[in-house]
Amino acid sequence: MPVSTWAIAEPRKLTFDAPVTSLDVRIVGGAVNIVGTDEPTARLEVSEIEGPPLIVTHEAGVLTVTYEGLQWNGLLEWFDRKGWNRRAVVSLAVPAGSAVAVGVIGAGAVVSGIRGRTDVRGATGDTTLVGLSGPVRAETMSGSVEAQSVTGELRFQTVAGDLTVVEGAGPSIRAESVSGNMVLDLGPTSSGEPTDIRLTTVSGEVAIRLPQPTDATVEANTASGAVSNGFDDLRVSGQWGAKKISGTLGAGTGKLRATTVSGSIALLRRPATEDDAYDAEPTGKVL
Repeated sequence: MPVSTWAIAEPRKLTFDAPVTSLDVRIVGGAVNIVGTDEPTARLEVSEIEGPPLIVTHEAGVLTVTYEGLQWNGLLEWFDRKGWNRRAVVSLAVPAGSAVAVGVIGAGAVVSGIRGRTDVRGATGDTTLVGLSGPVRAETMSGSVEAQSVTGELRFQTVAGDLTVVEGAGPSIRAESVSGNMVLDLGPTSSGEPTDIRLTTVSGEVAIRLPQPTDATVEANTASGAVSNGFDDLRVSGQWGAKKISGTLGAGTGKLRATTVSGSIALLRRPATEDDAYDAEPTGKVL
């Protein structure tokens, strides 16, 4: 298959007539915005660029946007001086079924509307994931990740970055951190499968809001942090030092496991619908 190559040293727009099935973006500084569309082709816009040119290639359905010499395995090496004095703001529209891989150093990333697999690796930039239905894997050093309405499996690893899940509807979430916090607002799974949530952190705090009804066996542990439990069917054991929230919600078909060493754990009850919180007549006076 022929290879098409472009060197982009100034703001520019490109449209790729050949089909795109996979996207690979790696940049240092700036921002990456990726959106899935129903079109078979892809579009690229580089709205800002400073420093060396971006190298764009298209071969056998694989679209790559990166700097010369910047490889997945060498991302962290770009923390030294050769990664300075460069910045790019890149926007891409690709077929929603594409597999997407994003690597960013000191740059933010937004990925939305992708049905294929999504892999994100970052260092200090924040990542937002919206409406992804394929499997998702995100790895960061200190950048935070916000996942909105993600219905695929989610895997998250970080040293100090935070994880926020909004309207989470995926069947499985695995998250590991050293000091990053984890806040999950979960809805019913889009597939109807039992929920499987497993969270581990050393000093980060964990807060999970569960939908009603929820079917899951629950075990949440902290060695020295505080616990908060909003469910009558769950029990809290331990008064000094280690504490545990455990029990069964509903039929117990799903699993919820959360472990932190020194962070706090809170399990909260989500209304059956968001409107339920406003159905009752107000009582008392407004201050």
